[in-house]
Amino acid sequence: MHSQKNQGILHSIFVHGLLVVVGLTFFLPFFWLISTSLKNDTQLFHFPPIWIPWPLKWSNYPKALAYIPFFTYVKNTLVISFLNVLGTVISCSLVAYSFARIPWKGRNFFFIVLLSTMMIPYQVTLIPVLIIFKHLGWVGSIKPLVVPAFFGSAFFIFLLRQFFMSIPMELSDAARIDGCSEFGIYWRVMLPLSRPAMATVMLFTFIGAWNDFLGPLIYLSDESQYTLSLGLQQFLSQHGAEWSLLMAASTVMILPIIILFFFTQRTFIQGIALTGIKG
Repeated sequence: MHSQKNQGILHSIFVHGLLVVVGLTFFLPFFWLISTSLKNDTQLFHFPPIWIPWPLKWSNYPKALAYIPFFTYVKNTLVISFLNVLGTVISCSLVAYSFARIPWKGRNFFFIVLLSTMMIPYQVTLIPVLIIFKHLGWVGSIKPLVVPAFFGSAFFIFLLRQFFMSIPMELSDAARIDGCSEFGIYWRVMLPLSRPAMATVMLFTFIGAWNDFLGPLIYLSDESQYTLSLGLQQFLSQHGAEWSLLMAASTVMILPIIILFFFTQRTFIQGIALTGIKG
């Protein structure tokens, strides 16, 4: 018994030590990003590298943000990200509810067709979609970056469907007995019980829209509509040699994502853990 207890302690120490090493490995690039953003010009190319610069040059941050219309780009990115989250949550939850809770002819076949679209690379549909948006007159506006979200995403529909199927059907039956409509069941029963999965979808969508570079690069031409990712590329092309300022701008760009994930990680992990319990 004592030997088994010691083995359990050693196993726990090994596992936690391994997790710490892996965590530090992933944290290292982020630490180097922050470190570089606080260096002066002489410390940037010093060898061996200076990991903790001194004195800390905090002036890099306001200087970097002054080089580009940063707050305009933040506003544009927030608008696009918010509309993407809104459209994805509405469209994907409705379609997922239909696939999971409403029996209709051909449901499984169309669900397989939906899943098969996930195998098509984005680059394959890029040109046809661009041509469609050009004929609609949407190129040069944020519509191509927002409207598709209101037509659903195969991955998020699948994610929410799996979660909806894990909720007992007895709850829906009880709501029908009480006179609740199908939409009422979706709105009053399913959505409140699906907060972890919905939060996961919202987080993934927000991060994807916030970090999107290819979409704004293709569809946006007016600098007043640029997002942060395009603004960062613009900064790189104009002030590429000023690495400390570039790192400062990059740090500010990714900081909201880190804060958002920090406050939502428990709900996010719960949503991933509970999805797919019932196939």
